[in-house]
Amino acid sequence: MNYNFQEKLTKVWEKAVVLYQGGKTDSATFPIEDDLPFLSSIGMNKMDVFDFVEDWVLEKSPDLATFLIIHEQRRDYFIEVQKRTPSSDILDADTLPAKTEMIEGIQWLPRIIPKARAKLRGELPPSSMFCCGGDRHFFQTNDINPAEFLRIVKQAQDQDQPIIDWVLARVKESNI
Repeated sequence: MNYNFQEKLTKVWEKAVVLYQGGKTDSATFPIEDDLPFLSSIGMNKMDVFDFVEDWVLEKSPDLATFLIIHEQRRDYFIEVQKRTPSSDILDADTLPAKTEMIEGIQWLPRIIPKARAKLRGELPPSSMFCCGGDRHFFQTNDINPAEFLRIVKQAQDQDQPIIDWVLARVKESNI
């Protein structure tokens, strides 16, 4: 499913919101098994849906549009780079830089770069979410769209400096 994958993904989101609002709040037993073949076909899993729906229901952020554009980046990476082959690696969340670490005075940047790479590769553990509250604070503070950040990370591949330079330029641009 390529032409209208976002329509199907929207239906999965809507169903998941209703389930969560109806009391299905345990990620391990979140009942979207019927949607897993579709999600797998675009490089997603149950937690990709659950985390975003949970934050939406409880915090009203991120919204459906953000969910869709983030997962379009994941889907594109899965198809173009991974050639539809899921990674067998999972990020060890304990190896992420501390939430207080900085690069060039920008807090959270050392942490979000490996999280973004893991999101693109489908390697986030269930305990970590790309675009969690801390990530959203980073994006809002630095005037960065989360999907845009994923695109920059994808372009930089395994090099940090192009990402850092881009963020610094964005921060400078935002402060003008």
